[in-house]
Amino acid sequence: MKINTDMKNVTAVLLLAAGVFTFSSCASVAHIEKDPSVSMNQYSSYAWLDSKDNNDRYLKGMTERNLRSAVNNALADINWKEDNRRPDVILKYDILIDKRLKEDNDPVYSRPFIRRYYNPYTRRWGAIYYPSEFMGFDRRQYEVREGTLTITMIDARTDKVIWQGWTTDEIRGGNLTKKEIEAGVKSIFRKFDTRG
Repeated sequence: MKINTDMKNVTAVLLLAAGVFTFSSCASVAHIEKDPSVSMNQYSSYAWLDSKDNNDRYLKGMTERNLRSAVNNALADINWKEDNRRPDVILKYDILIDKRLKEDNDPVYSRPFIRRYYNPYTRRWGAIYYPSEFMGFDRRQYEVREGTLTITMIDARTDKVIWQGWTTDEIRGGNLTKKEIEAGVKSIFRKFDTRG
């Protein structure tokens, strides 16, 4: 009885670990650059750079609201407050939607087969198994859309860029969805460290 319970526990742990690995492998990779002379723990408030200065056609309406909401939530988690009068940091963002060719290389194998033969010495039929063989790759090219999300932090007193994070991932439509924006922002702010 105890062995059966232990096996169930081990199976549950393995399934959970596989799920976490699968989920984490799907997340987009984020990159950051930080000014090494600046300690991020001195900042606690921010304001958004006015988007009227940004002529990018993708940063309009719902996309902009979804992006700001996701970033506001990420910064609220580290106790940063939005302050439009005297912010420590000014936030700027960019979204670039681009097309590129992607190539899939699928291996191609022959079918395995069995050839029958007759052995006149033993007067029996036998079989020889021929395994599948690697025959090359089936290459396909297709166009995908990629969205690159960049978030930049500028010191409000010095106008110096102090931190920048970005991530690129394939997107389904012509614009970023709320879910894609939230995933990108989470990926970027996972690397945001206020201790340094």
